[in-house]
Amino acid sequence: MQVNVPTLSRRLAAEAVGTAFLLATVVGSGIMAERLAGSSVGLALLANTVATGAGLVSLILAFGPVSGAHFNPAVTLADAAVGGLPWREVPGYITAQLAGAFAGVAAAHGMFEEALFSASTHVRSGGAQAFSEAIATFGLLSVIWGVSRRRSEAVPFAVGAYITAAYWFTSSTSFANPAVTLARAASDTFAGIRPEDTPGFILAQLVGAAAATALFRWLVPALPERAAEVVVPHPSTATGESR
Repeated sequence: MQVNVPTLSRRLAAEAVGTAFLLATVVGSGIMAERLAGSSVGLALLANTVATGAGLVSLILAFGPVSGAHFNPAVTLADAAVGGLPWREVPGYITAQLAGAFAGVAAAHGMFEEALFSASTHVRSGGAQAFSEAIATFGLLSVIWGVSRRRSEAVPFAVGAYITAAYWFTSSTSFANPAVTLARAASDTFAGIRPEDTPGFILAQLVGAAAATALFRWLVPALPERAAEVVVPHPSTATGESR
């Protein structure tokens, strides 16, 4: 069935706005949770977790039909690697995600009367944290590839549920996203990460995403045929059809 394929500018706008709202959710809920929970870090993390998981489901459902709702350079690179997104569009997607991420941090700070940007002092260093990010991102891509193959309409809920769980079973609280990692370095709040800790996180995230994609290309040889449906079905720029 022929459909109108959103222009690249519309898809990039969807990625930017969606990523902005994702970061506003992560950082804003972190600030609110920390203020209301007092000295209870566990309660603050629980509130931050629930808000992030719910926000992800809503944002993927809203923007997925336009751009695929990657909101994540690791997902974009993995999708391009199996043919779901032309490589020529990858720089635009990643630039939009990064711009949206920093805009979301600024919006969250503005809503809570914080400085628009401030270098985080939240220490997240060490091999265990980096390993956690590799595991978190491996799991995220595994959920996306695995669920999209059979029940693509369930991917938004699966991703939201997975991130909710990964906040708690990883020592890093599952950033699993290079754009999120960089933007959170500009937030000296509950959700922040020191700028010097970001390279290890990002490297681990890319390794985890690549490993999951390689595994599923082996487990599911037909995976490239479903690549256009990551994260949710959206018009294919290659064929002009909705898959």
